[in-house]
Amino acid sequence: MRNNIVFGEQDVVYDPTRSLIHVWDRIRVPIIVPLLKLAVYVCICMSIMLFLERVYMAIVIVCVKCFGRKRYTKYQLDAIKEDLERNKNYPMVLVQIPMFNEKEVYKLSIGAVCGLSWPSDRLIVQVLDDSTNEVLRAMIELECRKWIEKGVNVKYETRNNRNGYKAGALKEGLKKYYVDDCEFVTIFDADFQPEPDFLWRTIPYLLENPELALVQARWKFVNADECLMTRLQEMSLDYHFSVEQEVGSSTCSFFGFNGTAGVWRIRALNDAGGWKDRTTVEDMDLAVRASLRGWKFLFIGDLWVKNELPSTFKAYRFQQHRWSCGPANLFRKMFKEILFCEVMNKTTIISFYYQISDNFLQSLSMKYSASHFGRGGIQSMHSSLSFHLLVFWILFENVMSLHRTKASIIGLLEANRVNEWVVTEKLGNTLKQKHTAKPNKRARCRMGEKVQILEILVGMYLLHCAVYNLLFGHNHFYMYLLLQAGAFFIIGFGYIGTFVPN
Repeated sequence: MRNNIVFGEQDVVYDPTRSLIHVWDRIRVPIIVPLLKLAVYVCICMSIMLFLERVYMAIVIVCVKCFGRKRYTKYQLDAIKEDLERNKNYPMVLVQIPMFNEKEVYKLSIGAVCGLSWPSDRLIVQVLDDSTNEVLRAMIELECRKWIEKGVNVKYETRNNRNGYKAGALKEGLKKYYVDDCEFVTIFDADFQPEPDFLWRTIPYLLENPELALVQARWKFVNADECLMTRLQEMSLDYHFSVEQEVGSSTCSFFGFNGTAGVWRIRALNDAGGWKDRTTVEDMDLAVRASLRGWKFLFIGDLWVKNELPSTFKAYRFQQHRWSCGPANLFRKMFKEILFCEVMNKTTIISFYYQISDNFLQSLSMKYSASHFGRGGIQSMHSSLSFHLLVFWILFENVMSLHRTKASIIGLLEANRVNEWVVTEKLGNTLKQKHTAKPNKRARCRMGEKVQILEILVGMYLLHCAVYNLLFGHNHFYMYLLLQAGAFFIIGFGYIGTFVPN
């Protein structure tokens, strides 16, 4: 009798699983479904906005190329050069090279900058070394002394802290007494290698037009063919330079400073408030403030500066976090400043808004294949060698949107990683040395360094959606989902980019 009572009590015991299923059935149709439909409509609107922007840029760039109306071609560069050489009235130029533990590339950048063709008495090379490795600091200082002995005016500057990161180093560098006589400042990151005639192809534009604050060159990637990931990066960045910045410069609209390979008028830099370290995109911050003050920018599309792309997925992920989190955080900080600025530069406001929203909206959705295809198509048209990579580029960009979404939200909400600054790892000649060295069996077995848990989880979710669509759907969407799930798995298990063991 007692056993029967016990069994009867067990039959009415509270079952949390059944309760959750019941709650889910109650809220799925009235709440979840409308929210998902709203999300789909938002993604469609974003796709249309981004696609229209691509079409506009495509039309402008076609007109620019067909009619030869690139803005920098209207200046008589040769005449300015001849006048400068005849009068010997060379302006004082400061070249800053900020670096942090750049063991593999510091010789390349210092050597290239010290080889610039400009009167030695009118050029100051300032190496801003924030390295924490004392041995490396000694090596960099020794390299600077070597060039000093060759007659180059090199200033080796260090700090006891990394306050403000790159912006802090640049700001401290401009406070030195010998900078007072400088009229222009050129900035090169530690992996950039300018050609000897770089200053001759940039400074004359600033001398000709006193309203010009910045002359920006484009980048040339020395390791673009190293792996598939670097090829895909080259496609994205070539579009940024060949289309986005070319269109911004040709239409006199706002385009951001790329943080390197550019020449600033120091008076304009100071007028805009100088370097600020409130975000991780100090370059865009300065460009927006200078543009609001009425200064103009110029992009030179045929001036290339060699540099290195991040070839490891870890380095690329950190870089994209900074490039996505920073603009979103800057938009949050400067929205009121732009909106209520006394000099209501509407072109600057609209262009800056579209750059930020373009960055954020691209990060927010993985399903706007139309806008991705439009952008990728324009990119691949610039190089017929890249057309076959268009599908790979779309899948890779969708995977990276996962990280960009997270970074953009962190920037908007000012969460804990909002000011995270991880210097992008440069390999220099390290990879070549690793290939010629004897393989390390222990290093090859360390798969834990390559596995990305988040990508694997998302890949499993997309695979589940693909199987569900295959079994119960009627729109063949599973084909796209299977491809995208495969991309997440490939990256999740570390089969992307270059892997250099410690």
